[in-house]
Amino acid sequence: MGKTLEDKQAMVTELKQELSQSQMTLVIDYKGLTVAEITDLRRRLRESGATCAVAKNTLMRRAVDGDENWQSLGEFLKDSSAFLFLKDDLNGPIKAYQDFQKATKKSELRGGVLEGKALTFEQVKAIGDLPSKEQLMAQIAGALNGVVTKIAVGIKEVPSGLARGLQAYADKDGTTSDEDQAA
Repeated sequence: MGKTLEDKQAMVTELKQELSQSQMTLVIDYKGLTVAEITDLRRRLRESGATCAVAKNTLMRRAVDGDENWQSLGEFLKDSSAFLFLKDDLNGPIKAYQDFQKATKKSELRGGVLEGKALTFEQVKAIGDLPSKEQLMAQIAGALNGVVTKIAVGIKEVPSGLARGLQAYADKDGTTSDEDQAA
């Protein structure tokens, strides 16, 4: 039994809502995937903060119609399409999809859209290869910590270096005085 007009309108509204909350959308060909495999993909994506929707291409065309940010999705809409909506973290869901794809070897990434620009498979893969937001923050924190440590050591060395210099001067002055008194 086909979907009613109300069902289709609700699906278009749902797709528009997902797009409005997403930074990036990927289009994959899900032909050959079983229901269990699609469920596995959805679970993997959910863990990384993304969602997956299977919809007819005509419904997605209606959802992106008139929206400059997502207009580029049209070039990937062919055959059987599933849509991955990436919200905050971009590379986590891409890595989750790549792991899923390696495990099943059944789906194919057609491309994606980020900030209104169409991305090829290679460009999406490059984004997935970037370190995660948490890793970048840890690297920056480590670099800042190293600088702060060097500054602290440098500040600590100023008084102790001054003290050593004064002690050396005092020792030299004390040695000269002793020699003068002995003579």
